[in-house]
Amino acid sequence: MADGAGRGSWDEGALEYAGLSRVRLDALLQELLGRVDEIMDYQERLRALLDAVVGIGADLDLNSTLDRIVTAACELAGARYGALGVVGPDGKRLVRFITHGVTDQEIAAIGPYPEGHGILGLLIEHPEPIRLHDLAQHPRSYGFPNNHPPMKSFLGVPIRTREHAFGNLYLTEKTGGADFTEDDEHTVTALATAAGVVIDNARLYADTEQRRRWHEVTAEITQLMLGDFDTDQALRLIAKRSCEVSGAQVAAVLLADGDELVVRAVDGPPQFTRYVGRRIPADLPVIGRATSGTGEQIVIEDLAQFLKDGGGLSEFPEGVTLARTTMAPLPPGNTGTGGLLAVAVEQGANSRVAEGAGLVRMFAGQATLALDRARAQRDRDMLAVLEDRDRIARDLHDLVIQRLFATGLQLQGMHRLVRPEHQQRLSRAVEDIDATIHDLRAAIFELQQTPDSSSLRSDVQTLVAEYSEPLSFRPKLICTGPIDTVVPAAVRPQILATVRESLSNVVRHAQASEVTVEITVDGGHVVARISDDGTGIRASTRRSGLRNLTERAQALGGTVRVRDNQPHGTVVELTAPTD
Repeated sequence: MADGAGRGSWDEGALEYAGLSRVRLDALLQELLGRVDEIMDYQERLRALLDAVVGIGADLDLNSTLDRIVTAACELAGARYGALGVVGPDGKRLVRFITHGVTDQEIAAIGPYPEGHGILGLLIEHPEPIRLHDLAQHPRSYGFPNNHPPMKSFLGVPIRTREHAFGNLYLTEKTGGADFTEDDEHTVTALATAAGVVIDNARLYADTEQRRRWHEVTAEITQLMLGDFDTDQALRLIAKRSCEVSGAQVAAVLLADGDELVVRAVDGPPQFTRYVGRRIPADLPVIGRATSGTGEQIVIEDLAQFLKDGGGLSEFPEGVTLARTTMAPLPPGNTGTGGLLAVAVEQGANSRVAEGAGLVRMFAGQATLALDRARAQRDRDMLAVLEDRDRIARDLHDLVIQRLFATGLQLQGMHRLVRPEHQQRLSRAVEDIDATIHDLRAAIFELQQTPDSSSLRSDVQTLVAEYSEPLSFRPKLICTGPIDTVVPAAVRPQILATVRESLSNVVRHAQASEVTVEITVDGGHVVARISDDGTGIRASTRRSGLRNLTERAQALGGTVRVRDNQPHGTVVELTAPTD
């Protein structure tokens, strides 16, 4: 009995122990299976991360690289929406915003991209990963603009390139309405670390390509300037190529003209190209700094905001959407012409000009080189023209005029030998020869003038021609002596004013049928004489205009005389020194 009872008790204990062992073994197996699942998930996540790292480095184009980074981050963390915000050079705001999961129609309905306020700005100020259960509950939340899709869960991770903040990854709305996990944070952080290296390589590649393109463009511009070229053509090419190489939206070359800058060349949308020829005050604060002669290169981070704040560039189109703008002064060169080259990128565009600001200065140097080369080409052509004119003037003086003069003397000698009815014809022939000699001498003086210089002779001719219609006849013009080379610049306006005032008085008061304008240089003085055969100056005639001419002539050390013409009419005579 006792032995039977003992065996029964032992059997029951063994059975109980065996049951406990099976329970414990099942738990261990379950735990083991759970660990295996975790390892499999981890391996799967690691494999996905490796695939993503390989994928984002598929090529070195920066734009497509950024798009792939955002897409890979959303896939790794299971996020519906994602964005990559690029921090500007000031490190305070976003200058680009690449999105995933939002259509173009939704983006247009939402409005402008964010600049880095609220929670986005928090990640800029403190570049550390952030996980939130509900965006709206955070104290820095600004809320969402109209038409923005609903977003709740949030994961933000910074992207660094060589210890510099490039931007931030923003992920929202995890699949299934869950929160982003710590594993999600670690995975996206690892992706952001790899992305920083890929972005840095892409930027280095872009910089290398930019410099290669710069050398190609330099060779193109140099080739253009080796031959005969038009200055505006070269400046247009420089604006076009600087716009292309720097990735800008608009490029413009402005040259100094007195106290203003003239827009000589523009490359960009039509609303900007129509501003060629416009003038901008050179004393505007930002432009004045660039053209002050110190060689300082000016960068405006946001041109649209600058204009909004009263930058003074009122000549630019309304509603301008240009952001980062670089203004590089043109080096002095041999021409001494100041100016600047300005390039600007559109808001939200890839701001390659931020990395290529040095290239803008190089293009400015090319613009100066083009101006110097054009000036040298014009000087060479002008020298050839002047040499040819000198040869023509010598031939006219030494050959043609002397022969005409000899012919006139011969005709005068024959005057007594012919019948009286022929003497009058000989006299007219001699007068015609004398007038031709006078015209040839005037033409010789004209030939000594450079084509682009101011000519007193041509100005007087133009002025006389203006009064042909009011007078109903063309006044006779006689120019004697080197009036274009001897008459000082300060005297020329007074001569023109005297001619204009005198012809105006003839039109209003004289009732003349003949007017003669004579400009003569002789004995250190220039004399402008305007005579008519009209009714003469009456006592009641107002002389305020002549009084003004007299005062100005006296200021130059000259005189103005008004006297009667014989047998009738008036003579107005201005005399001024030429030295």
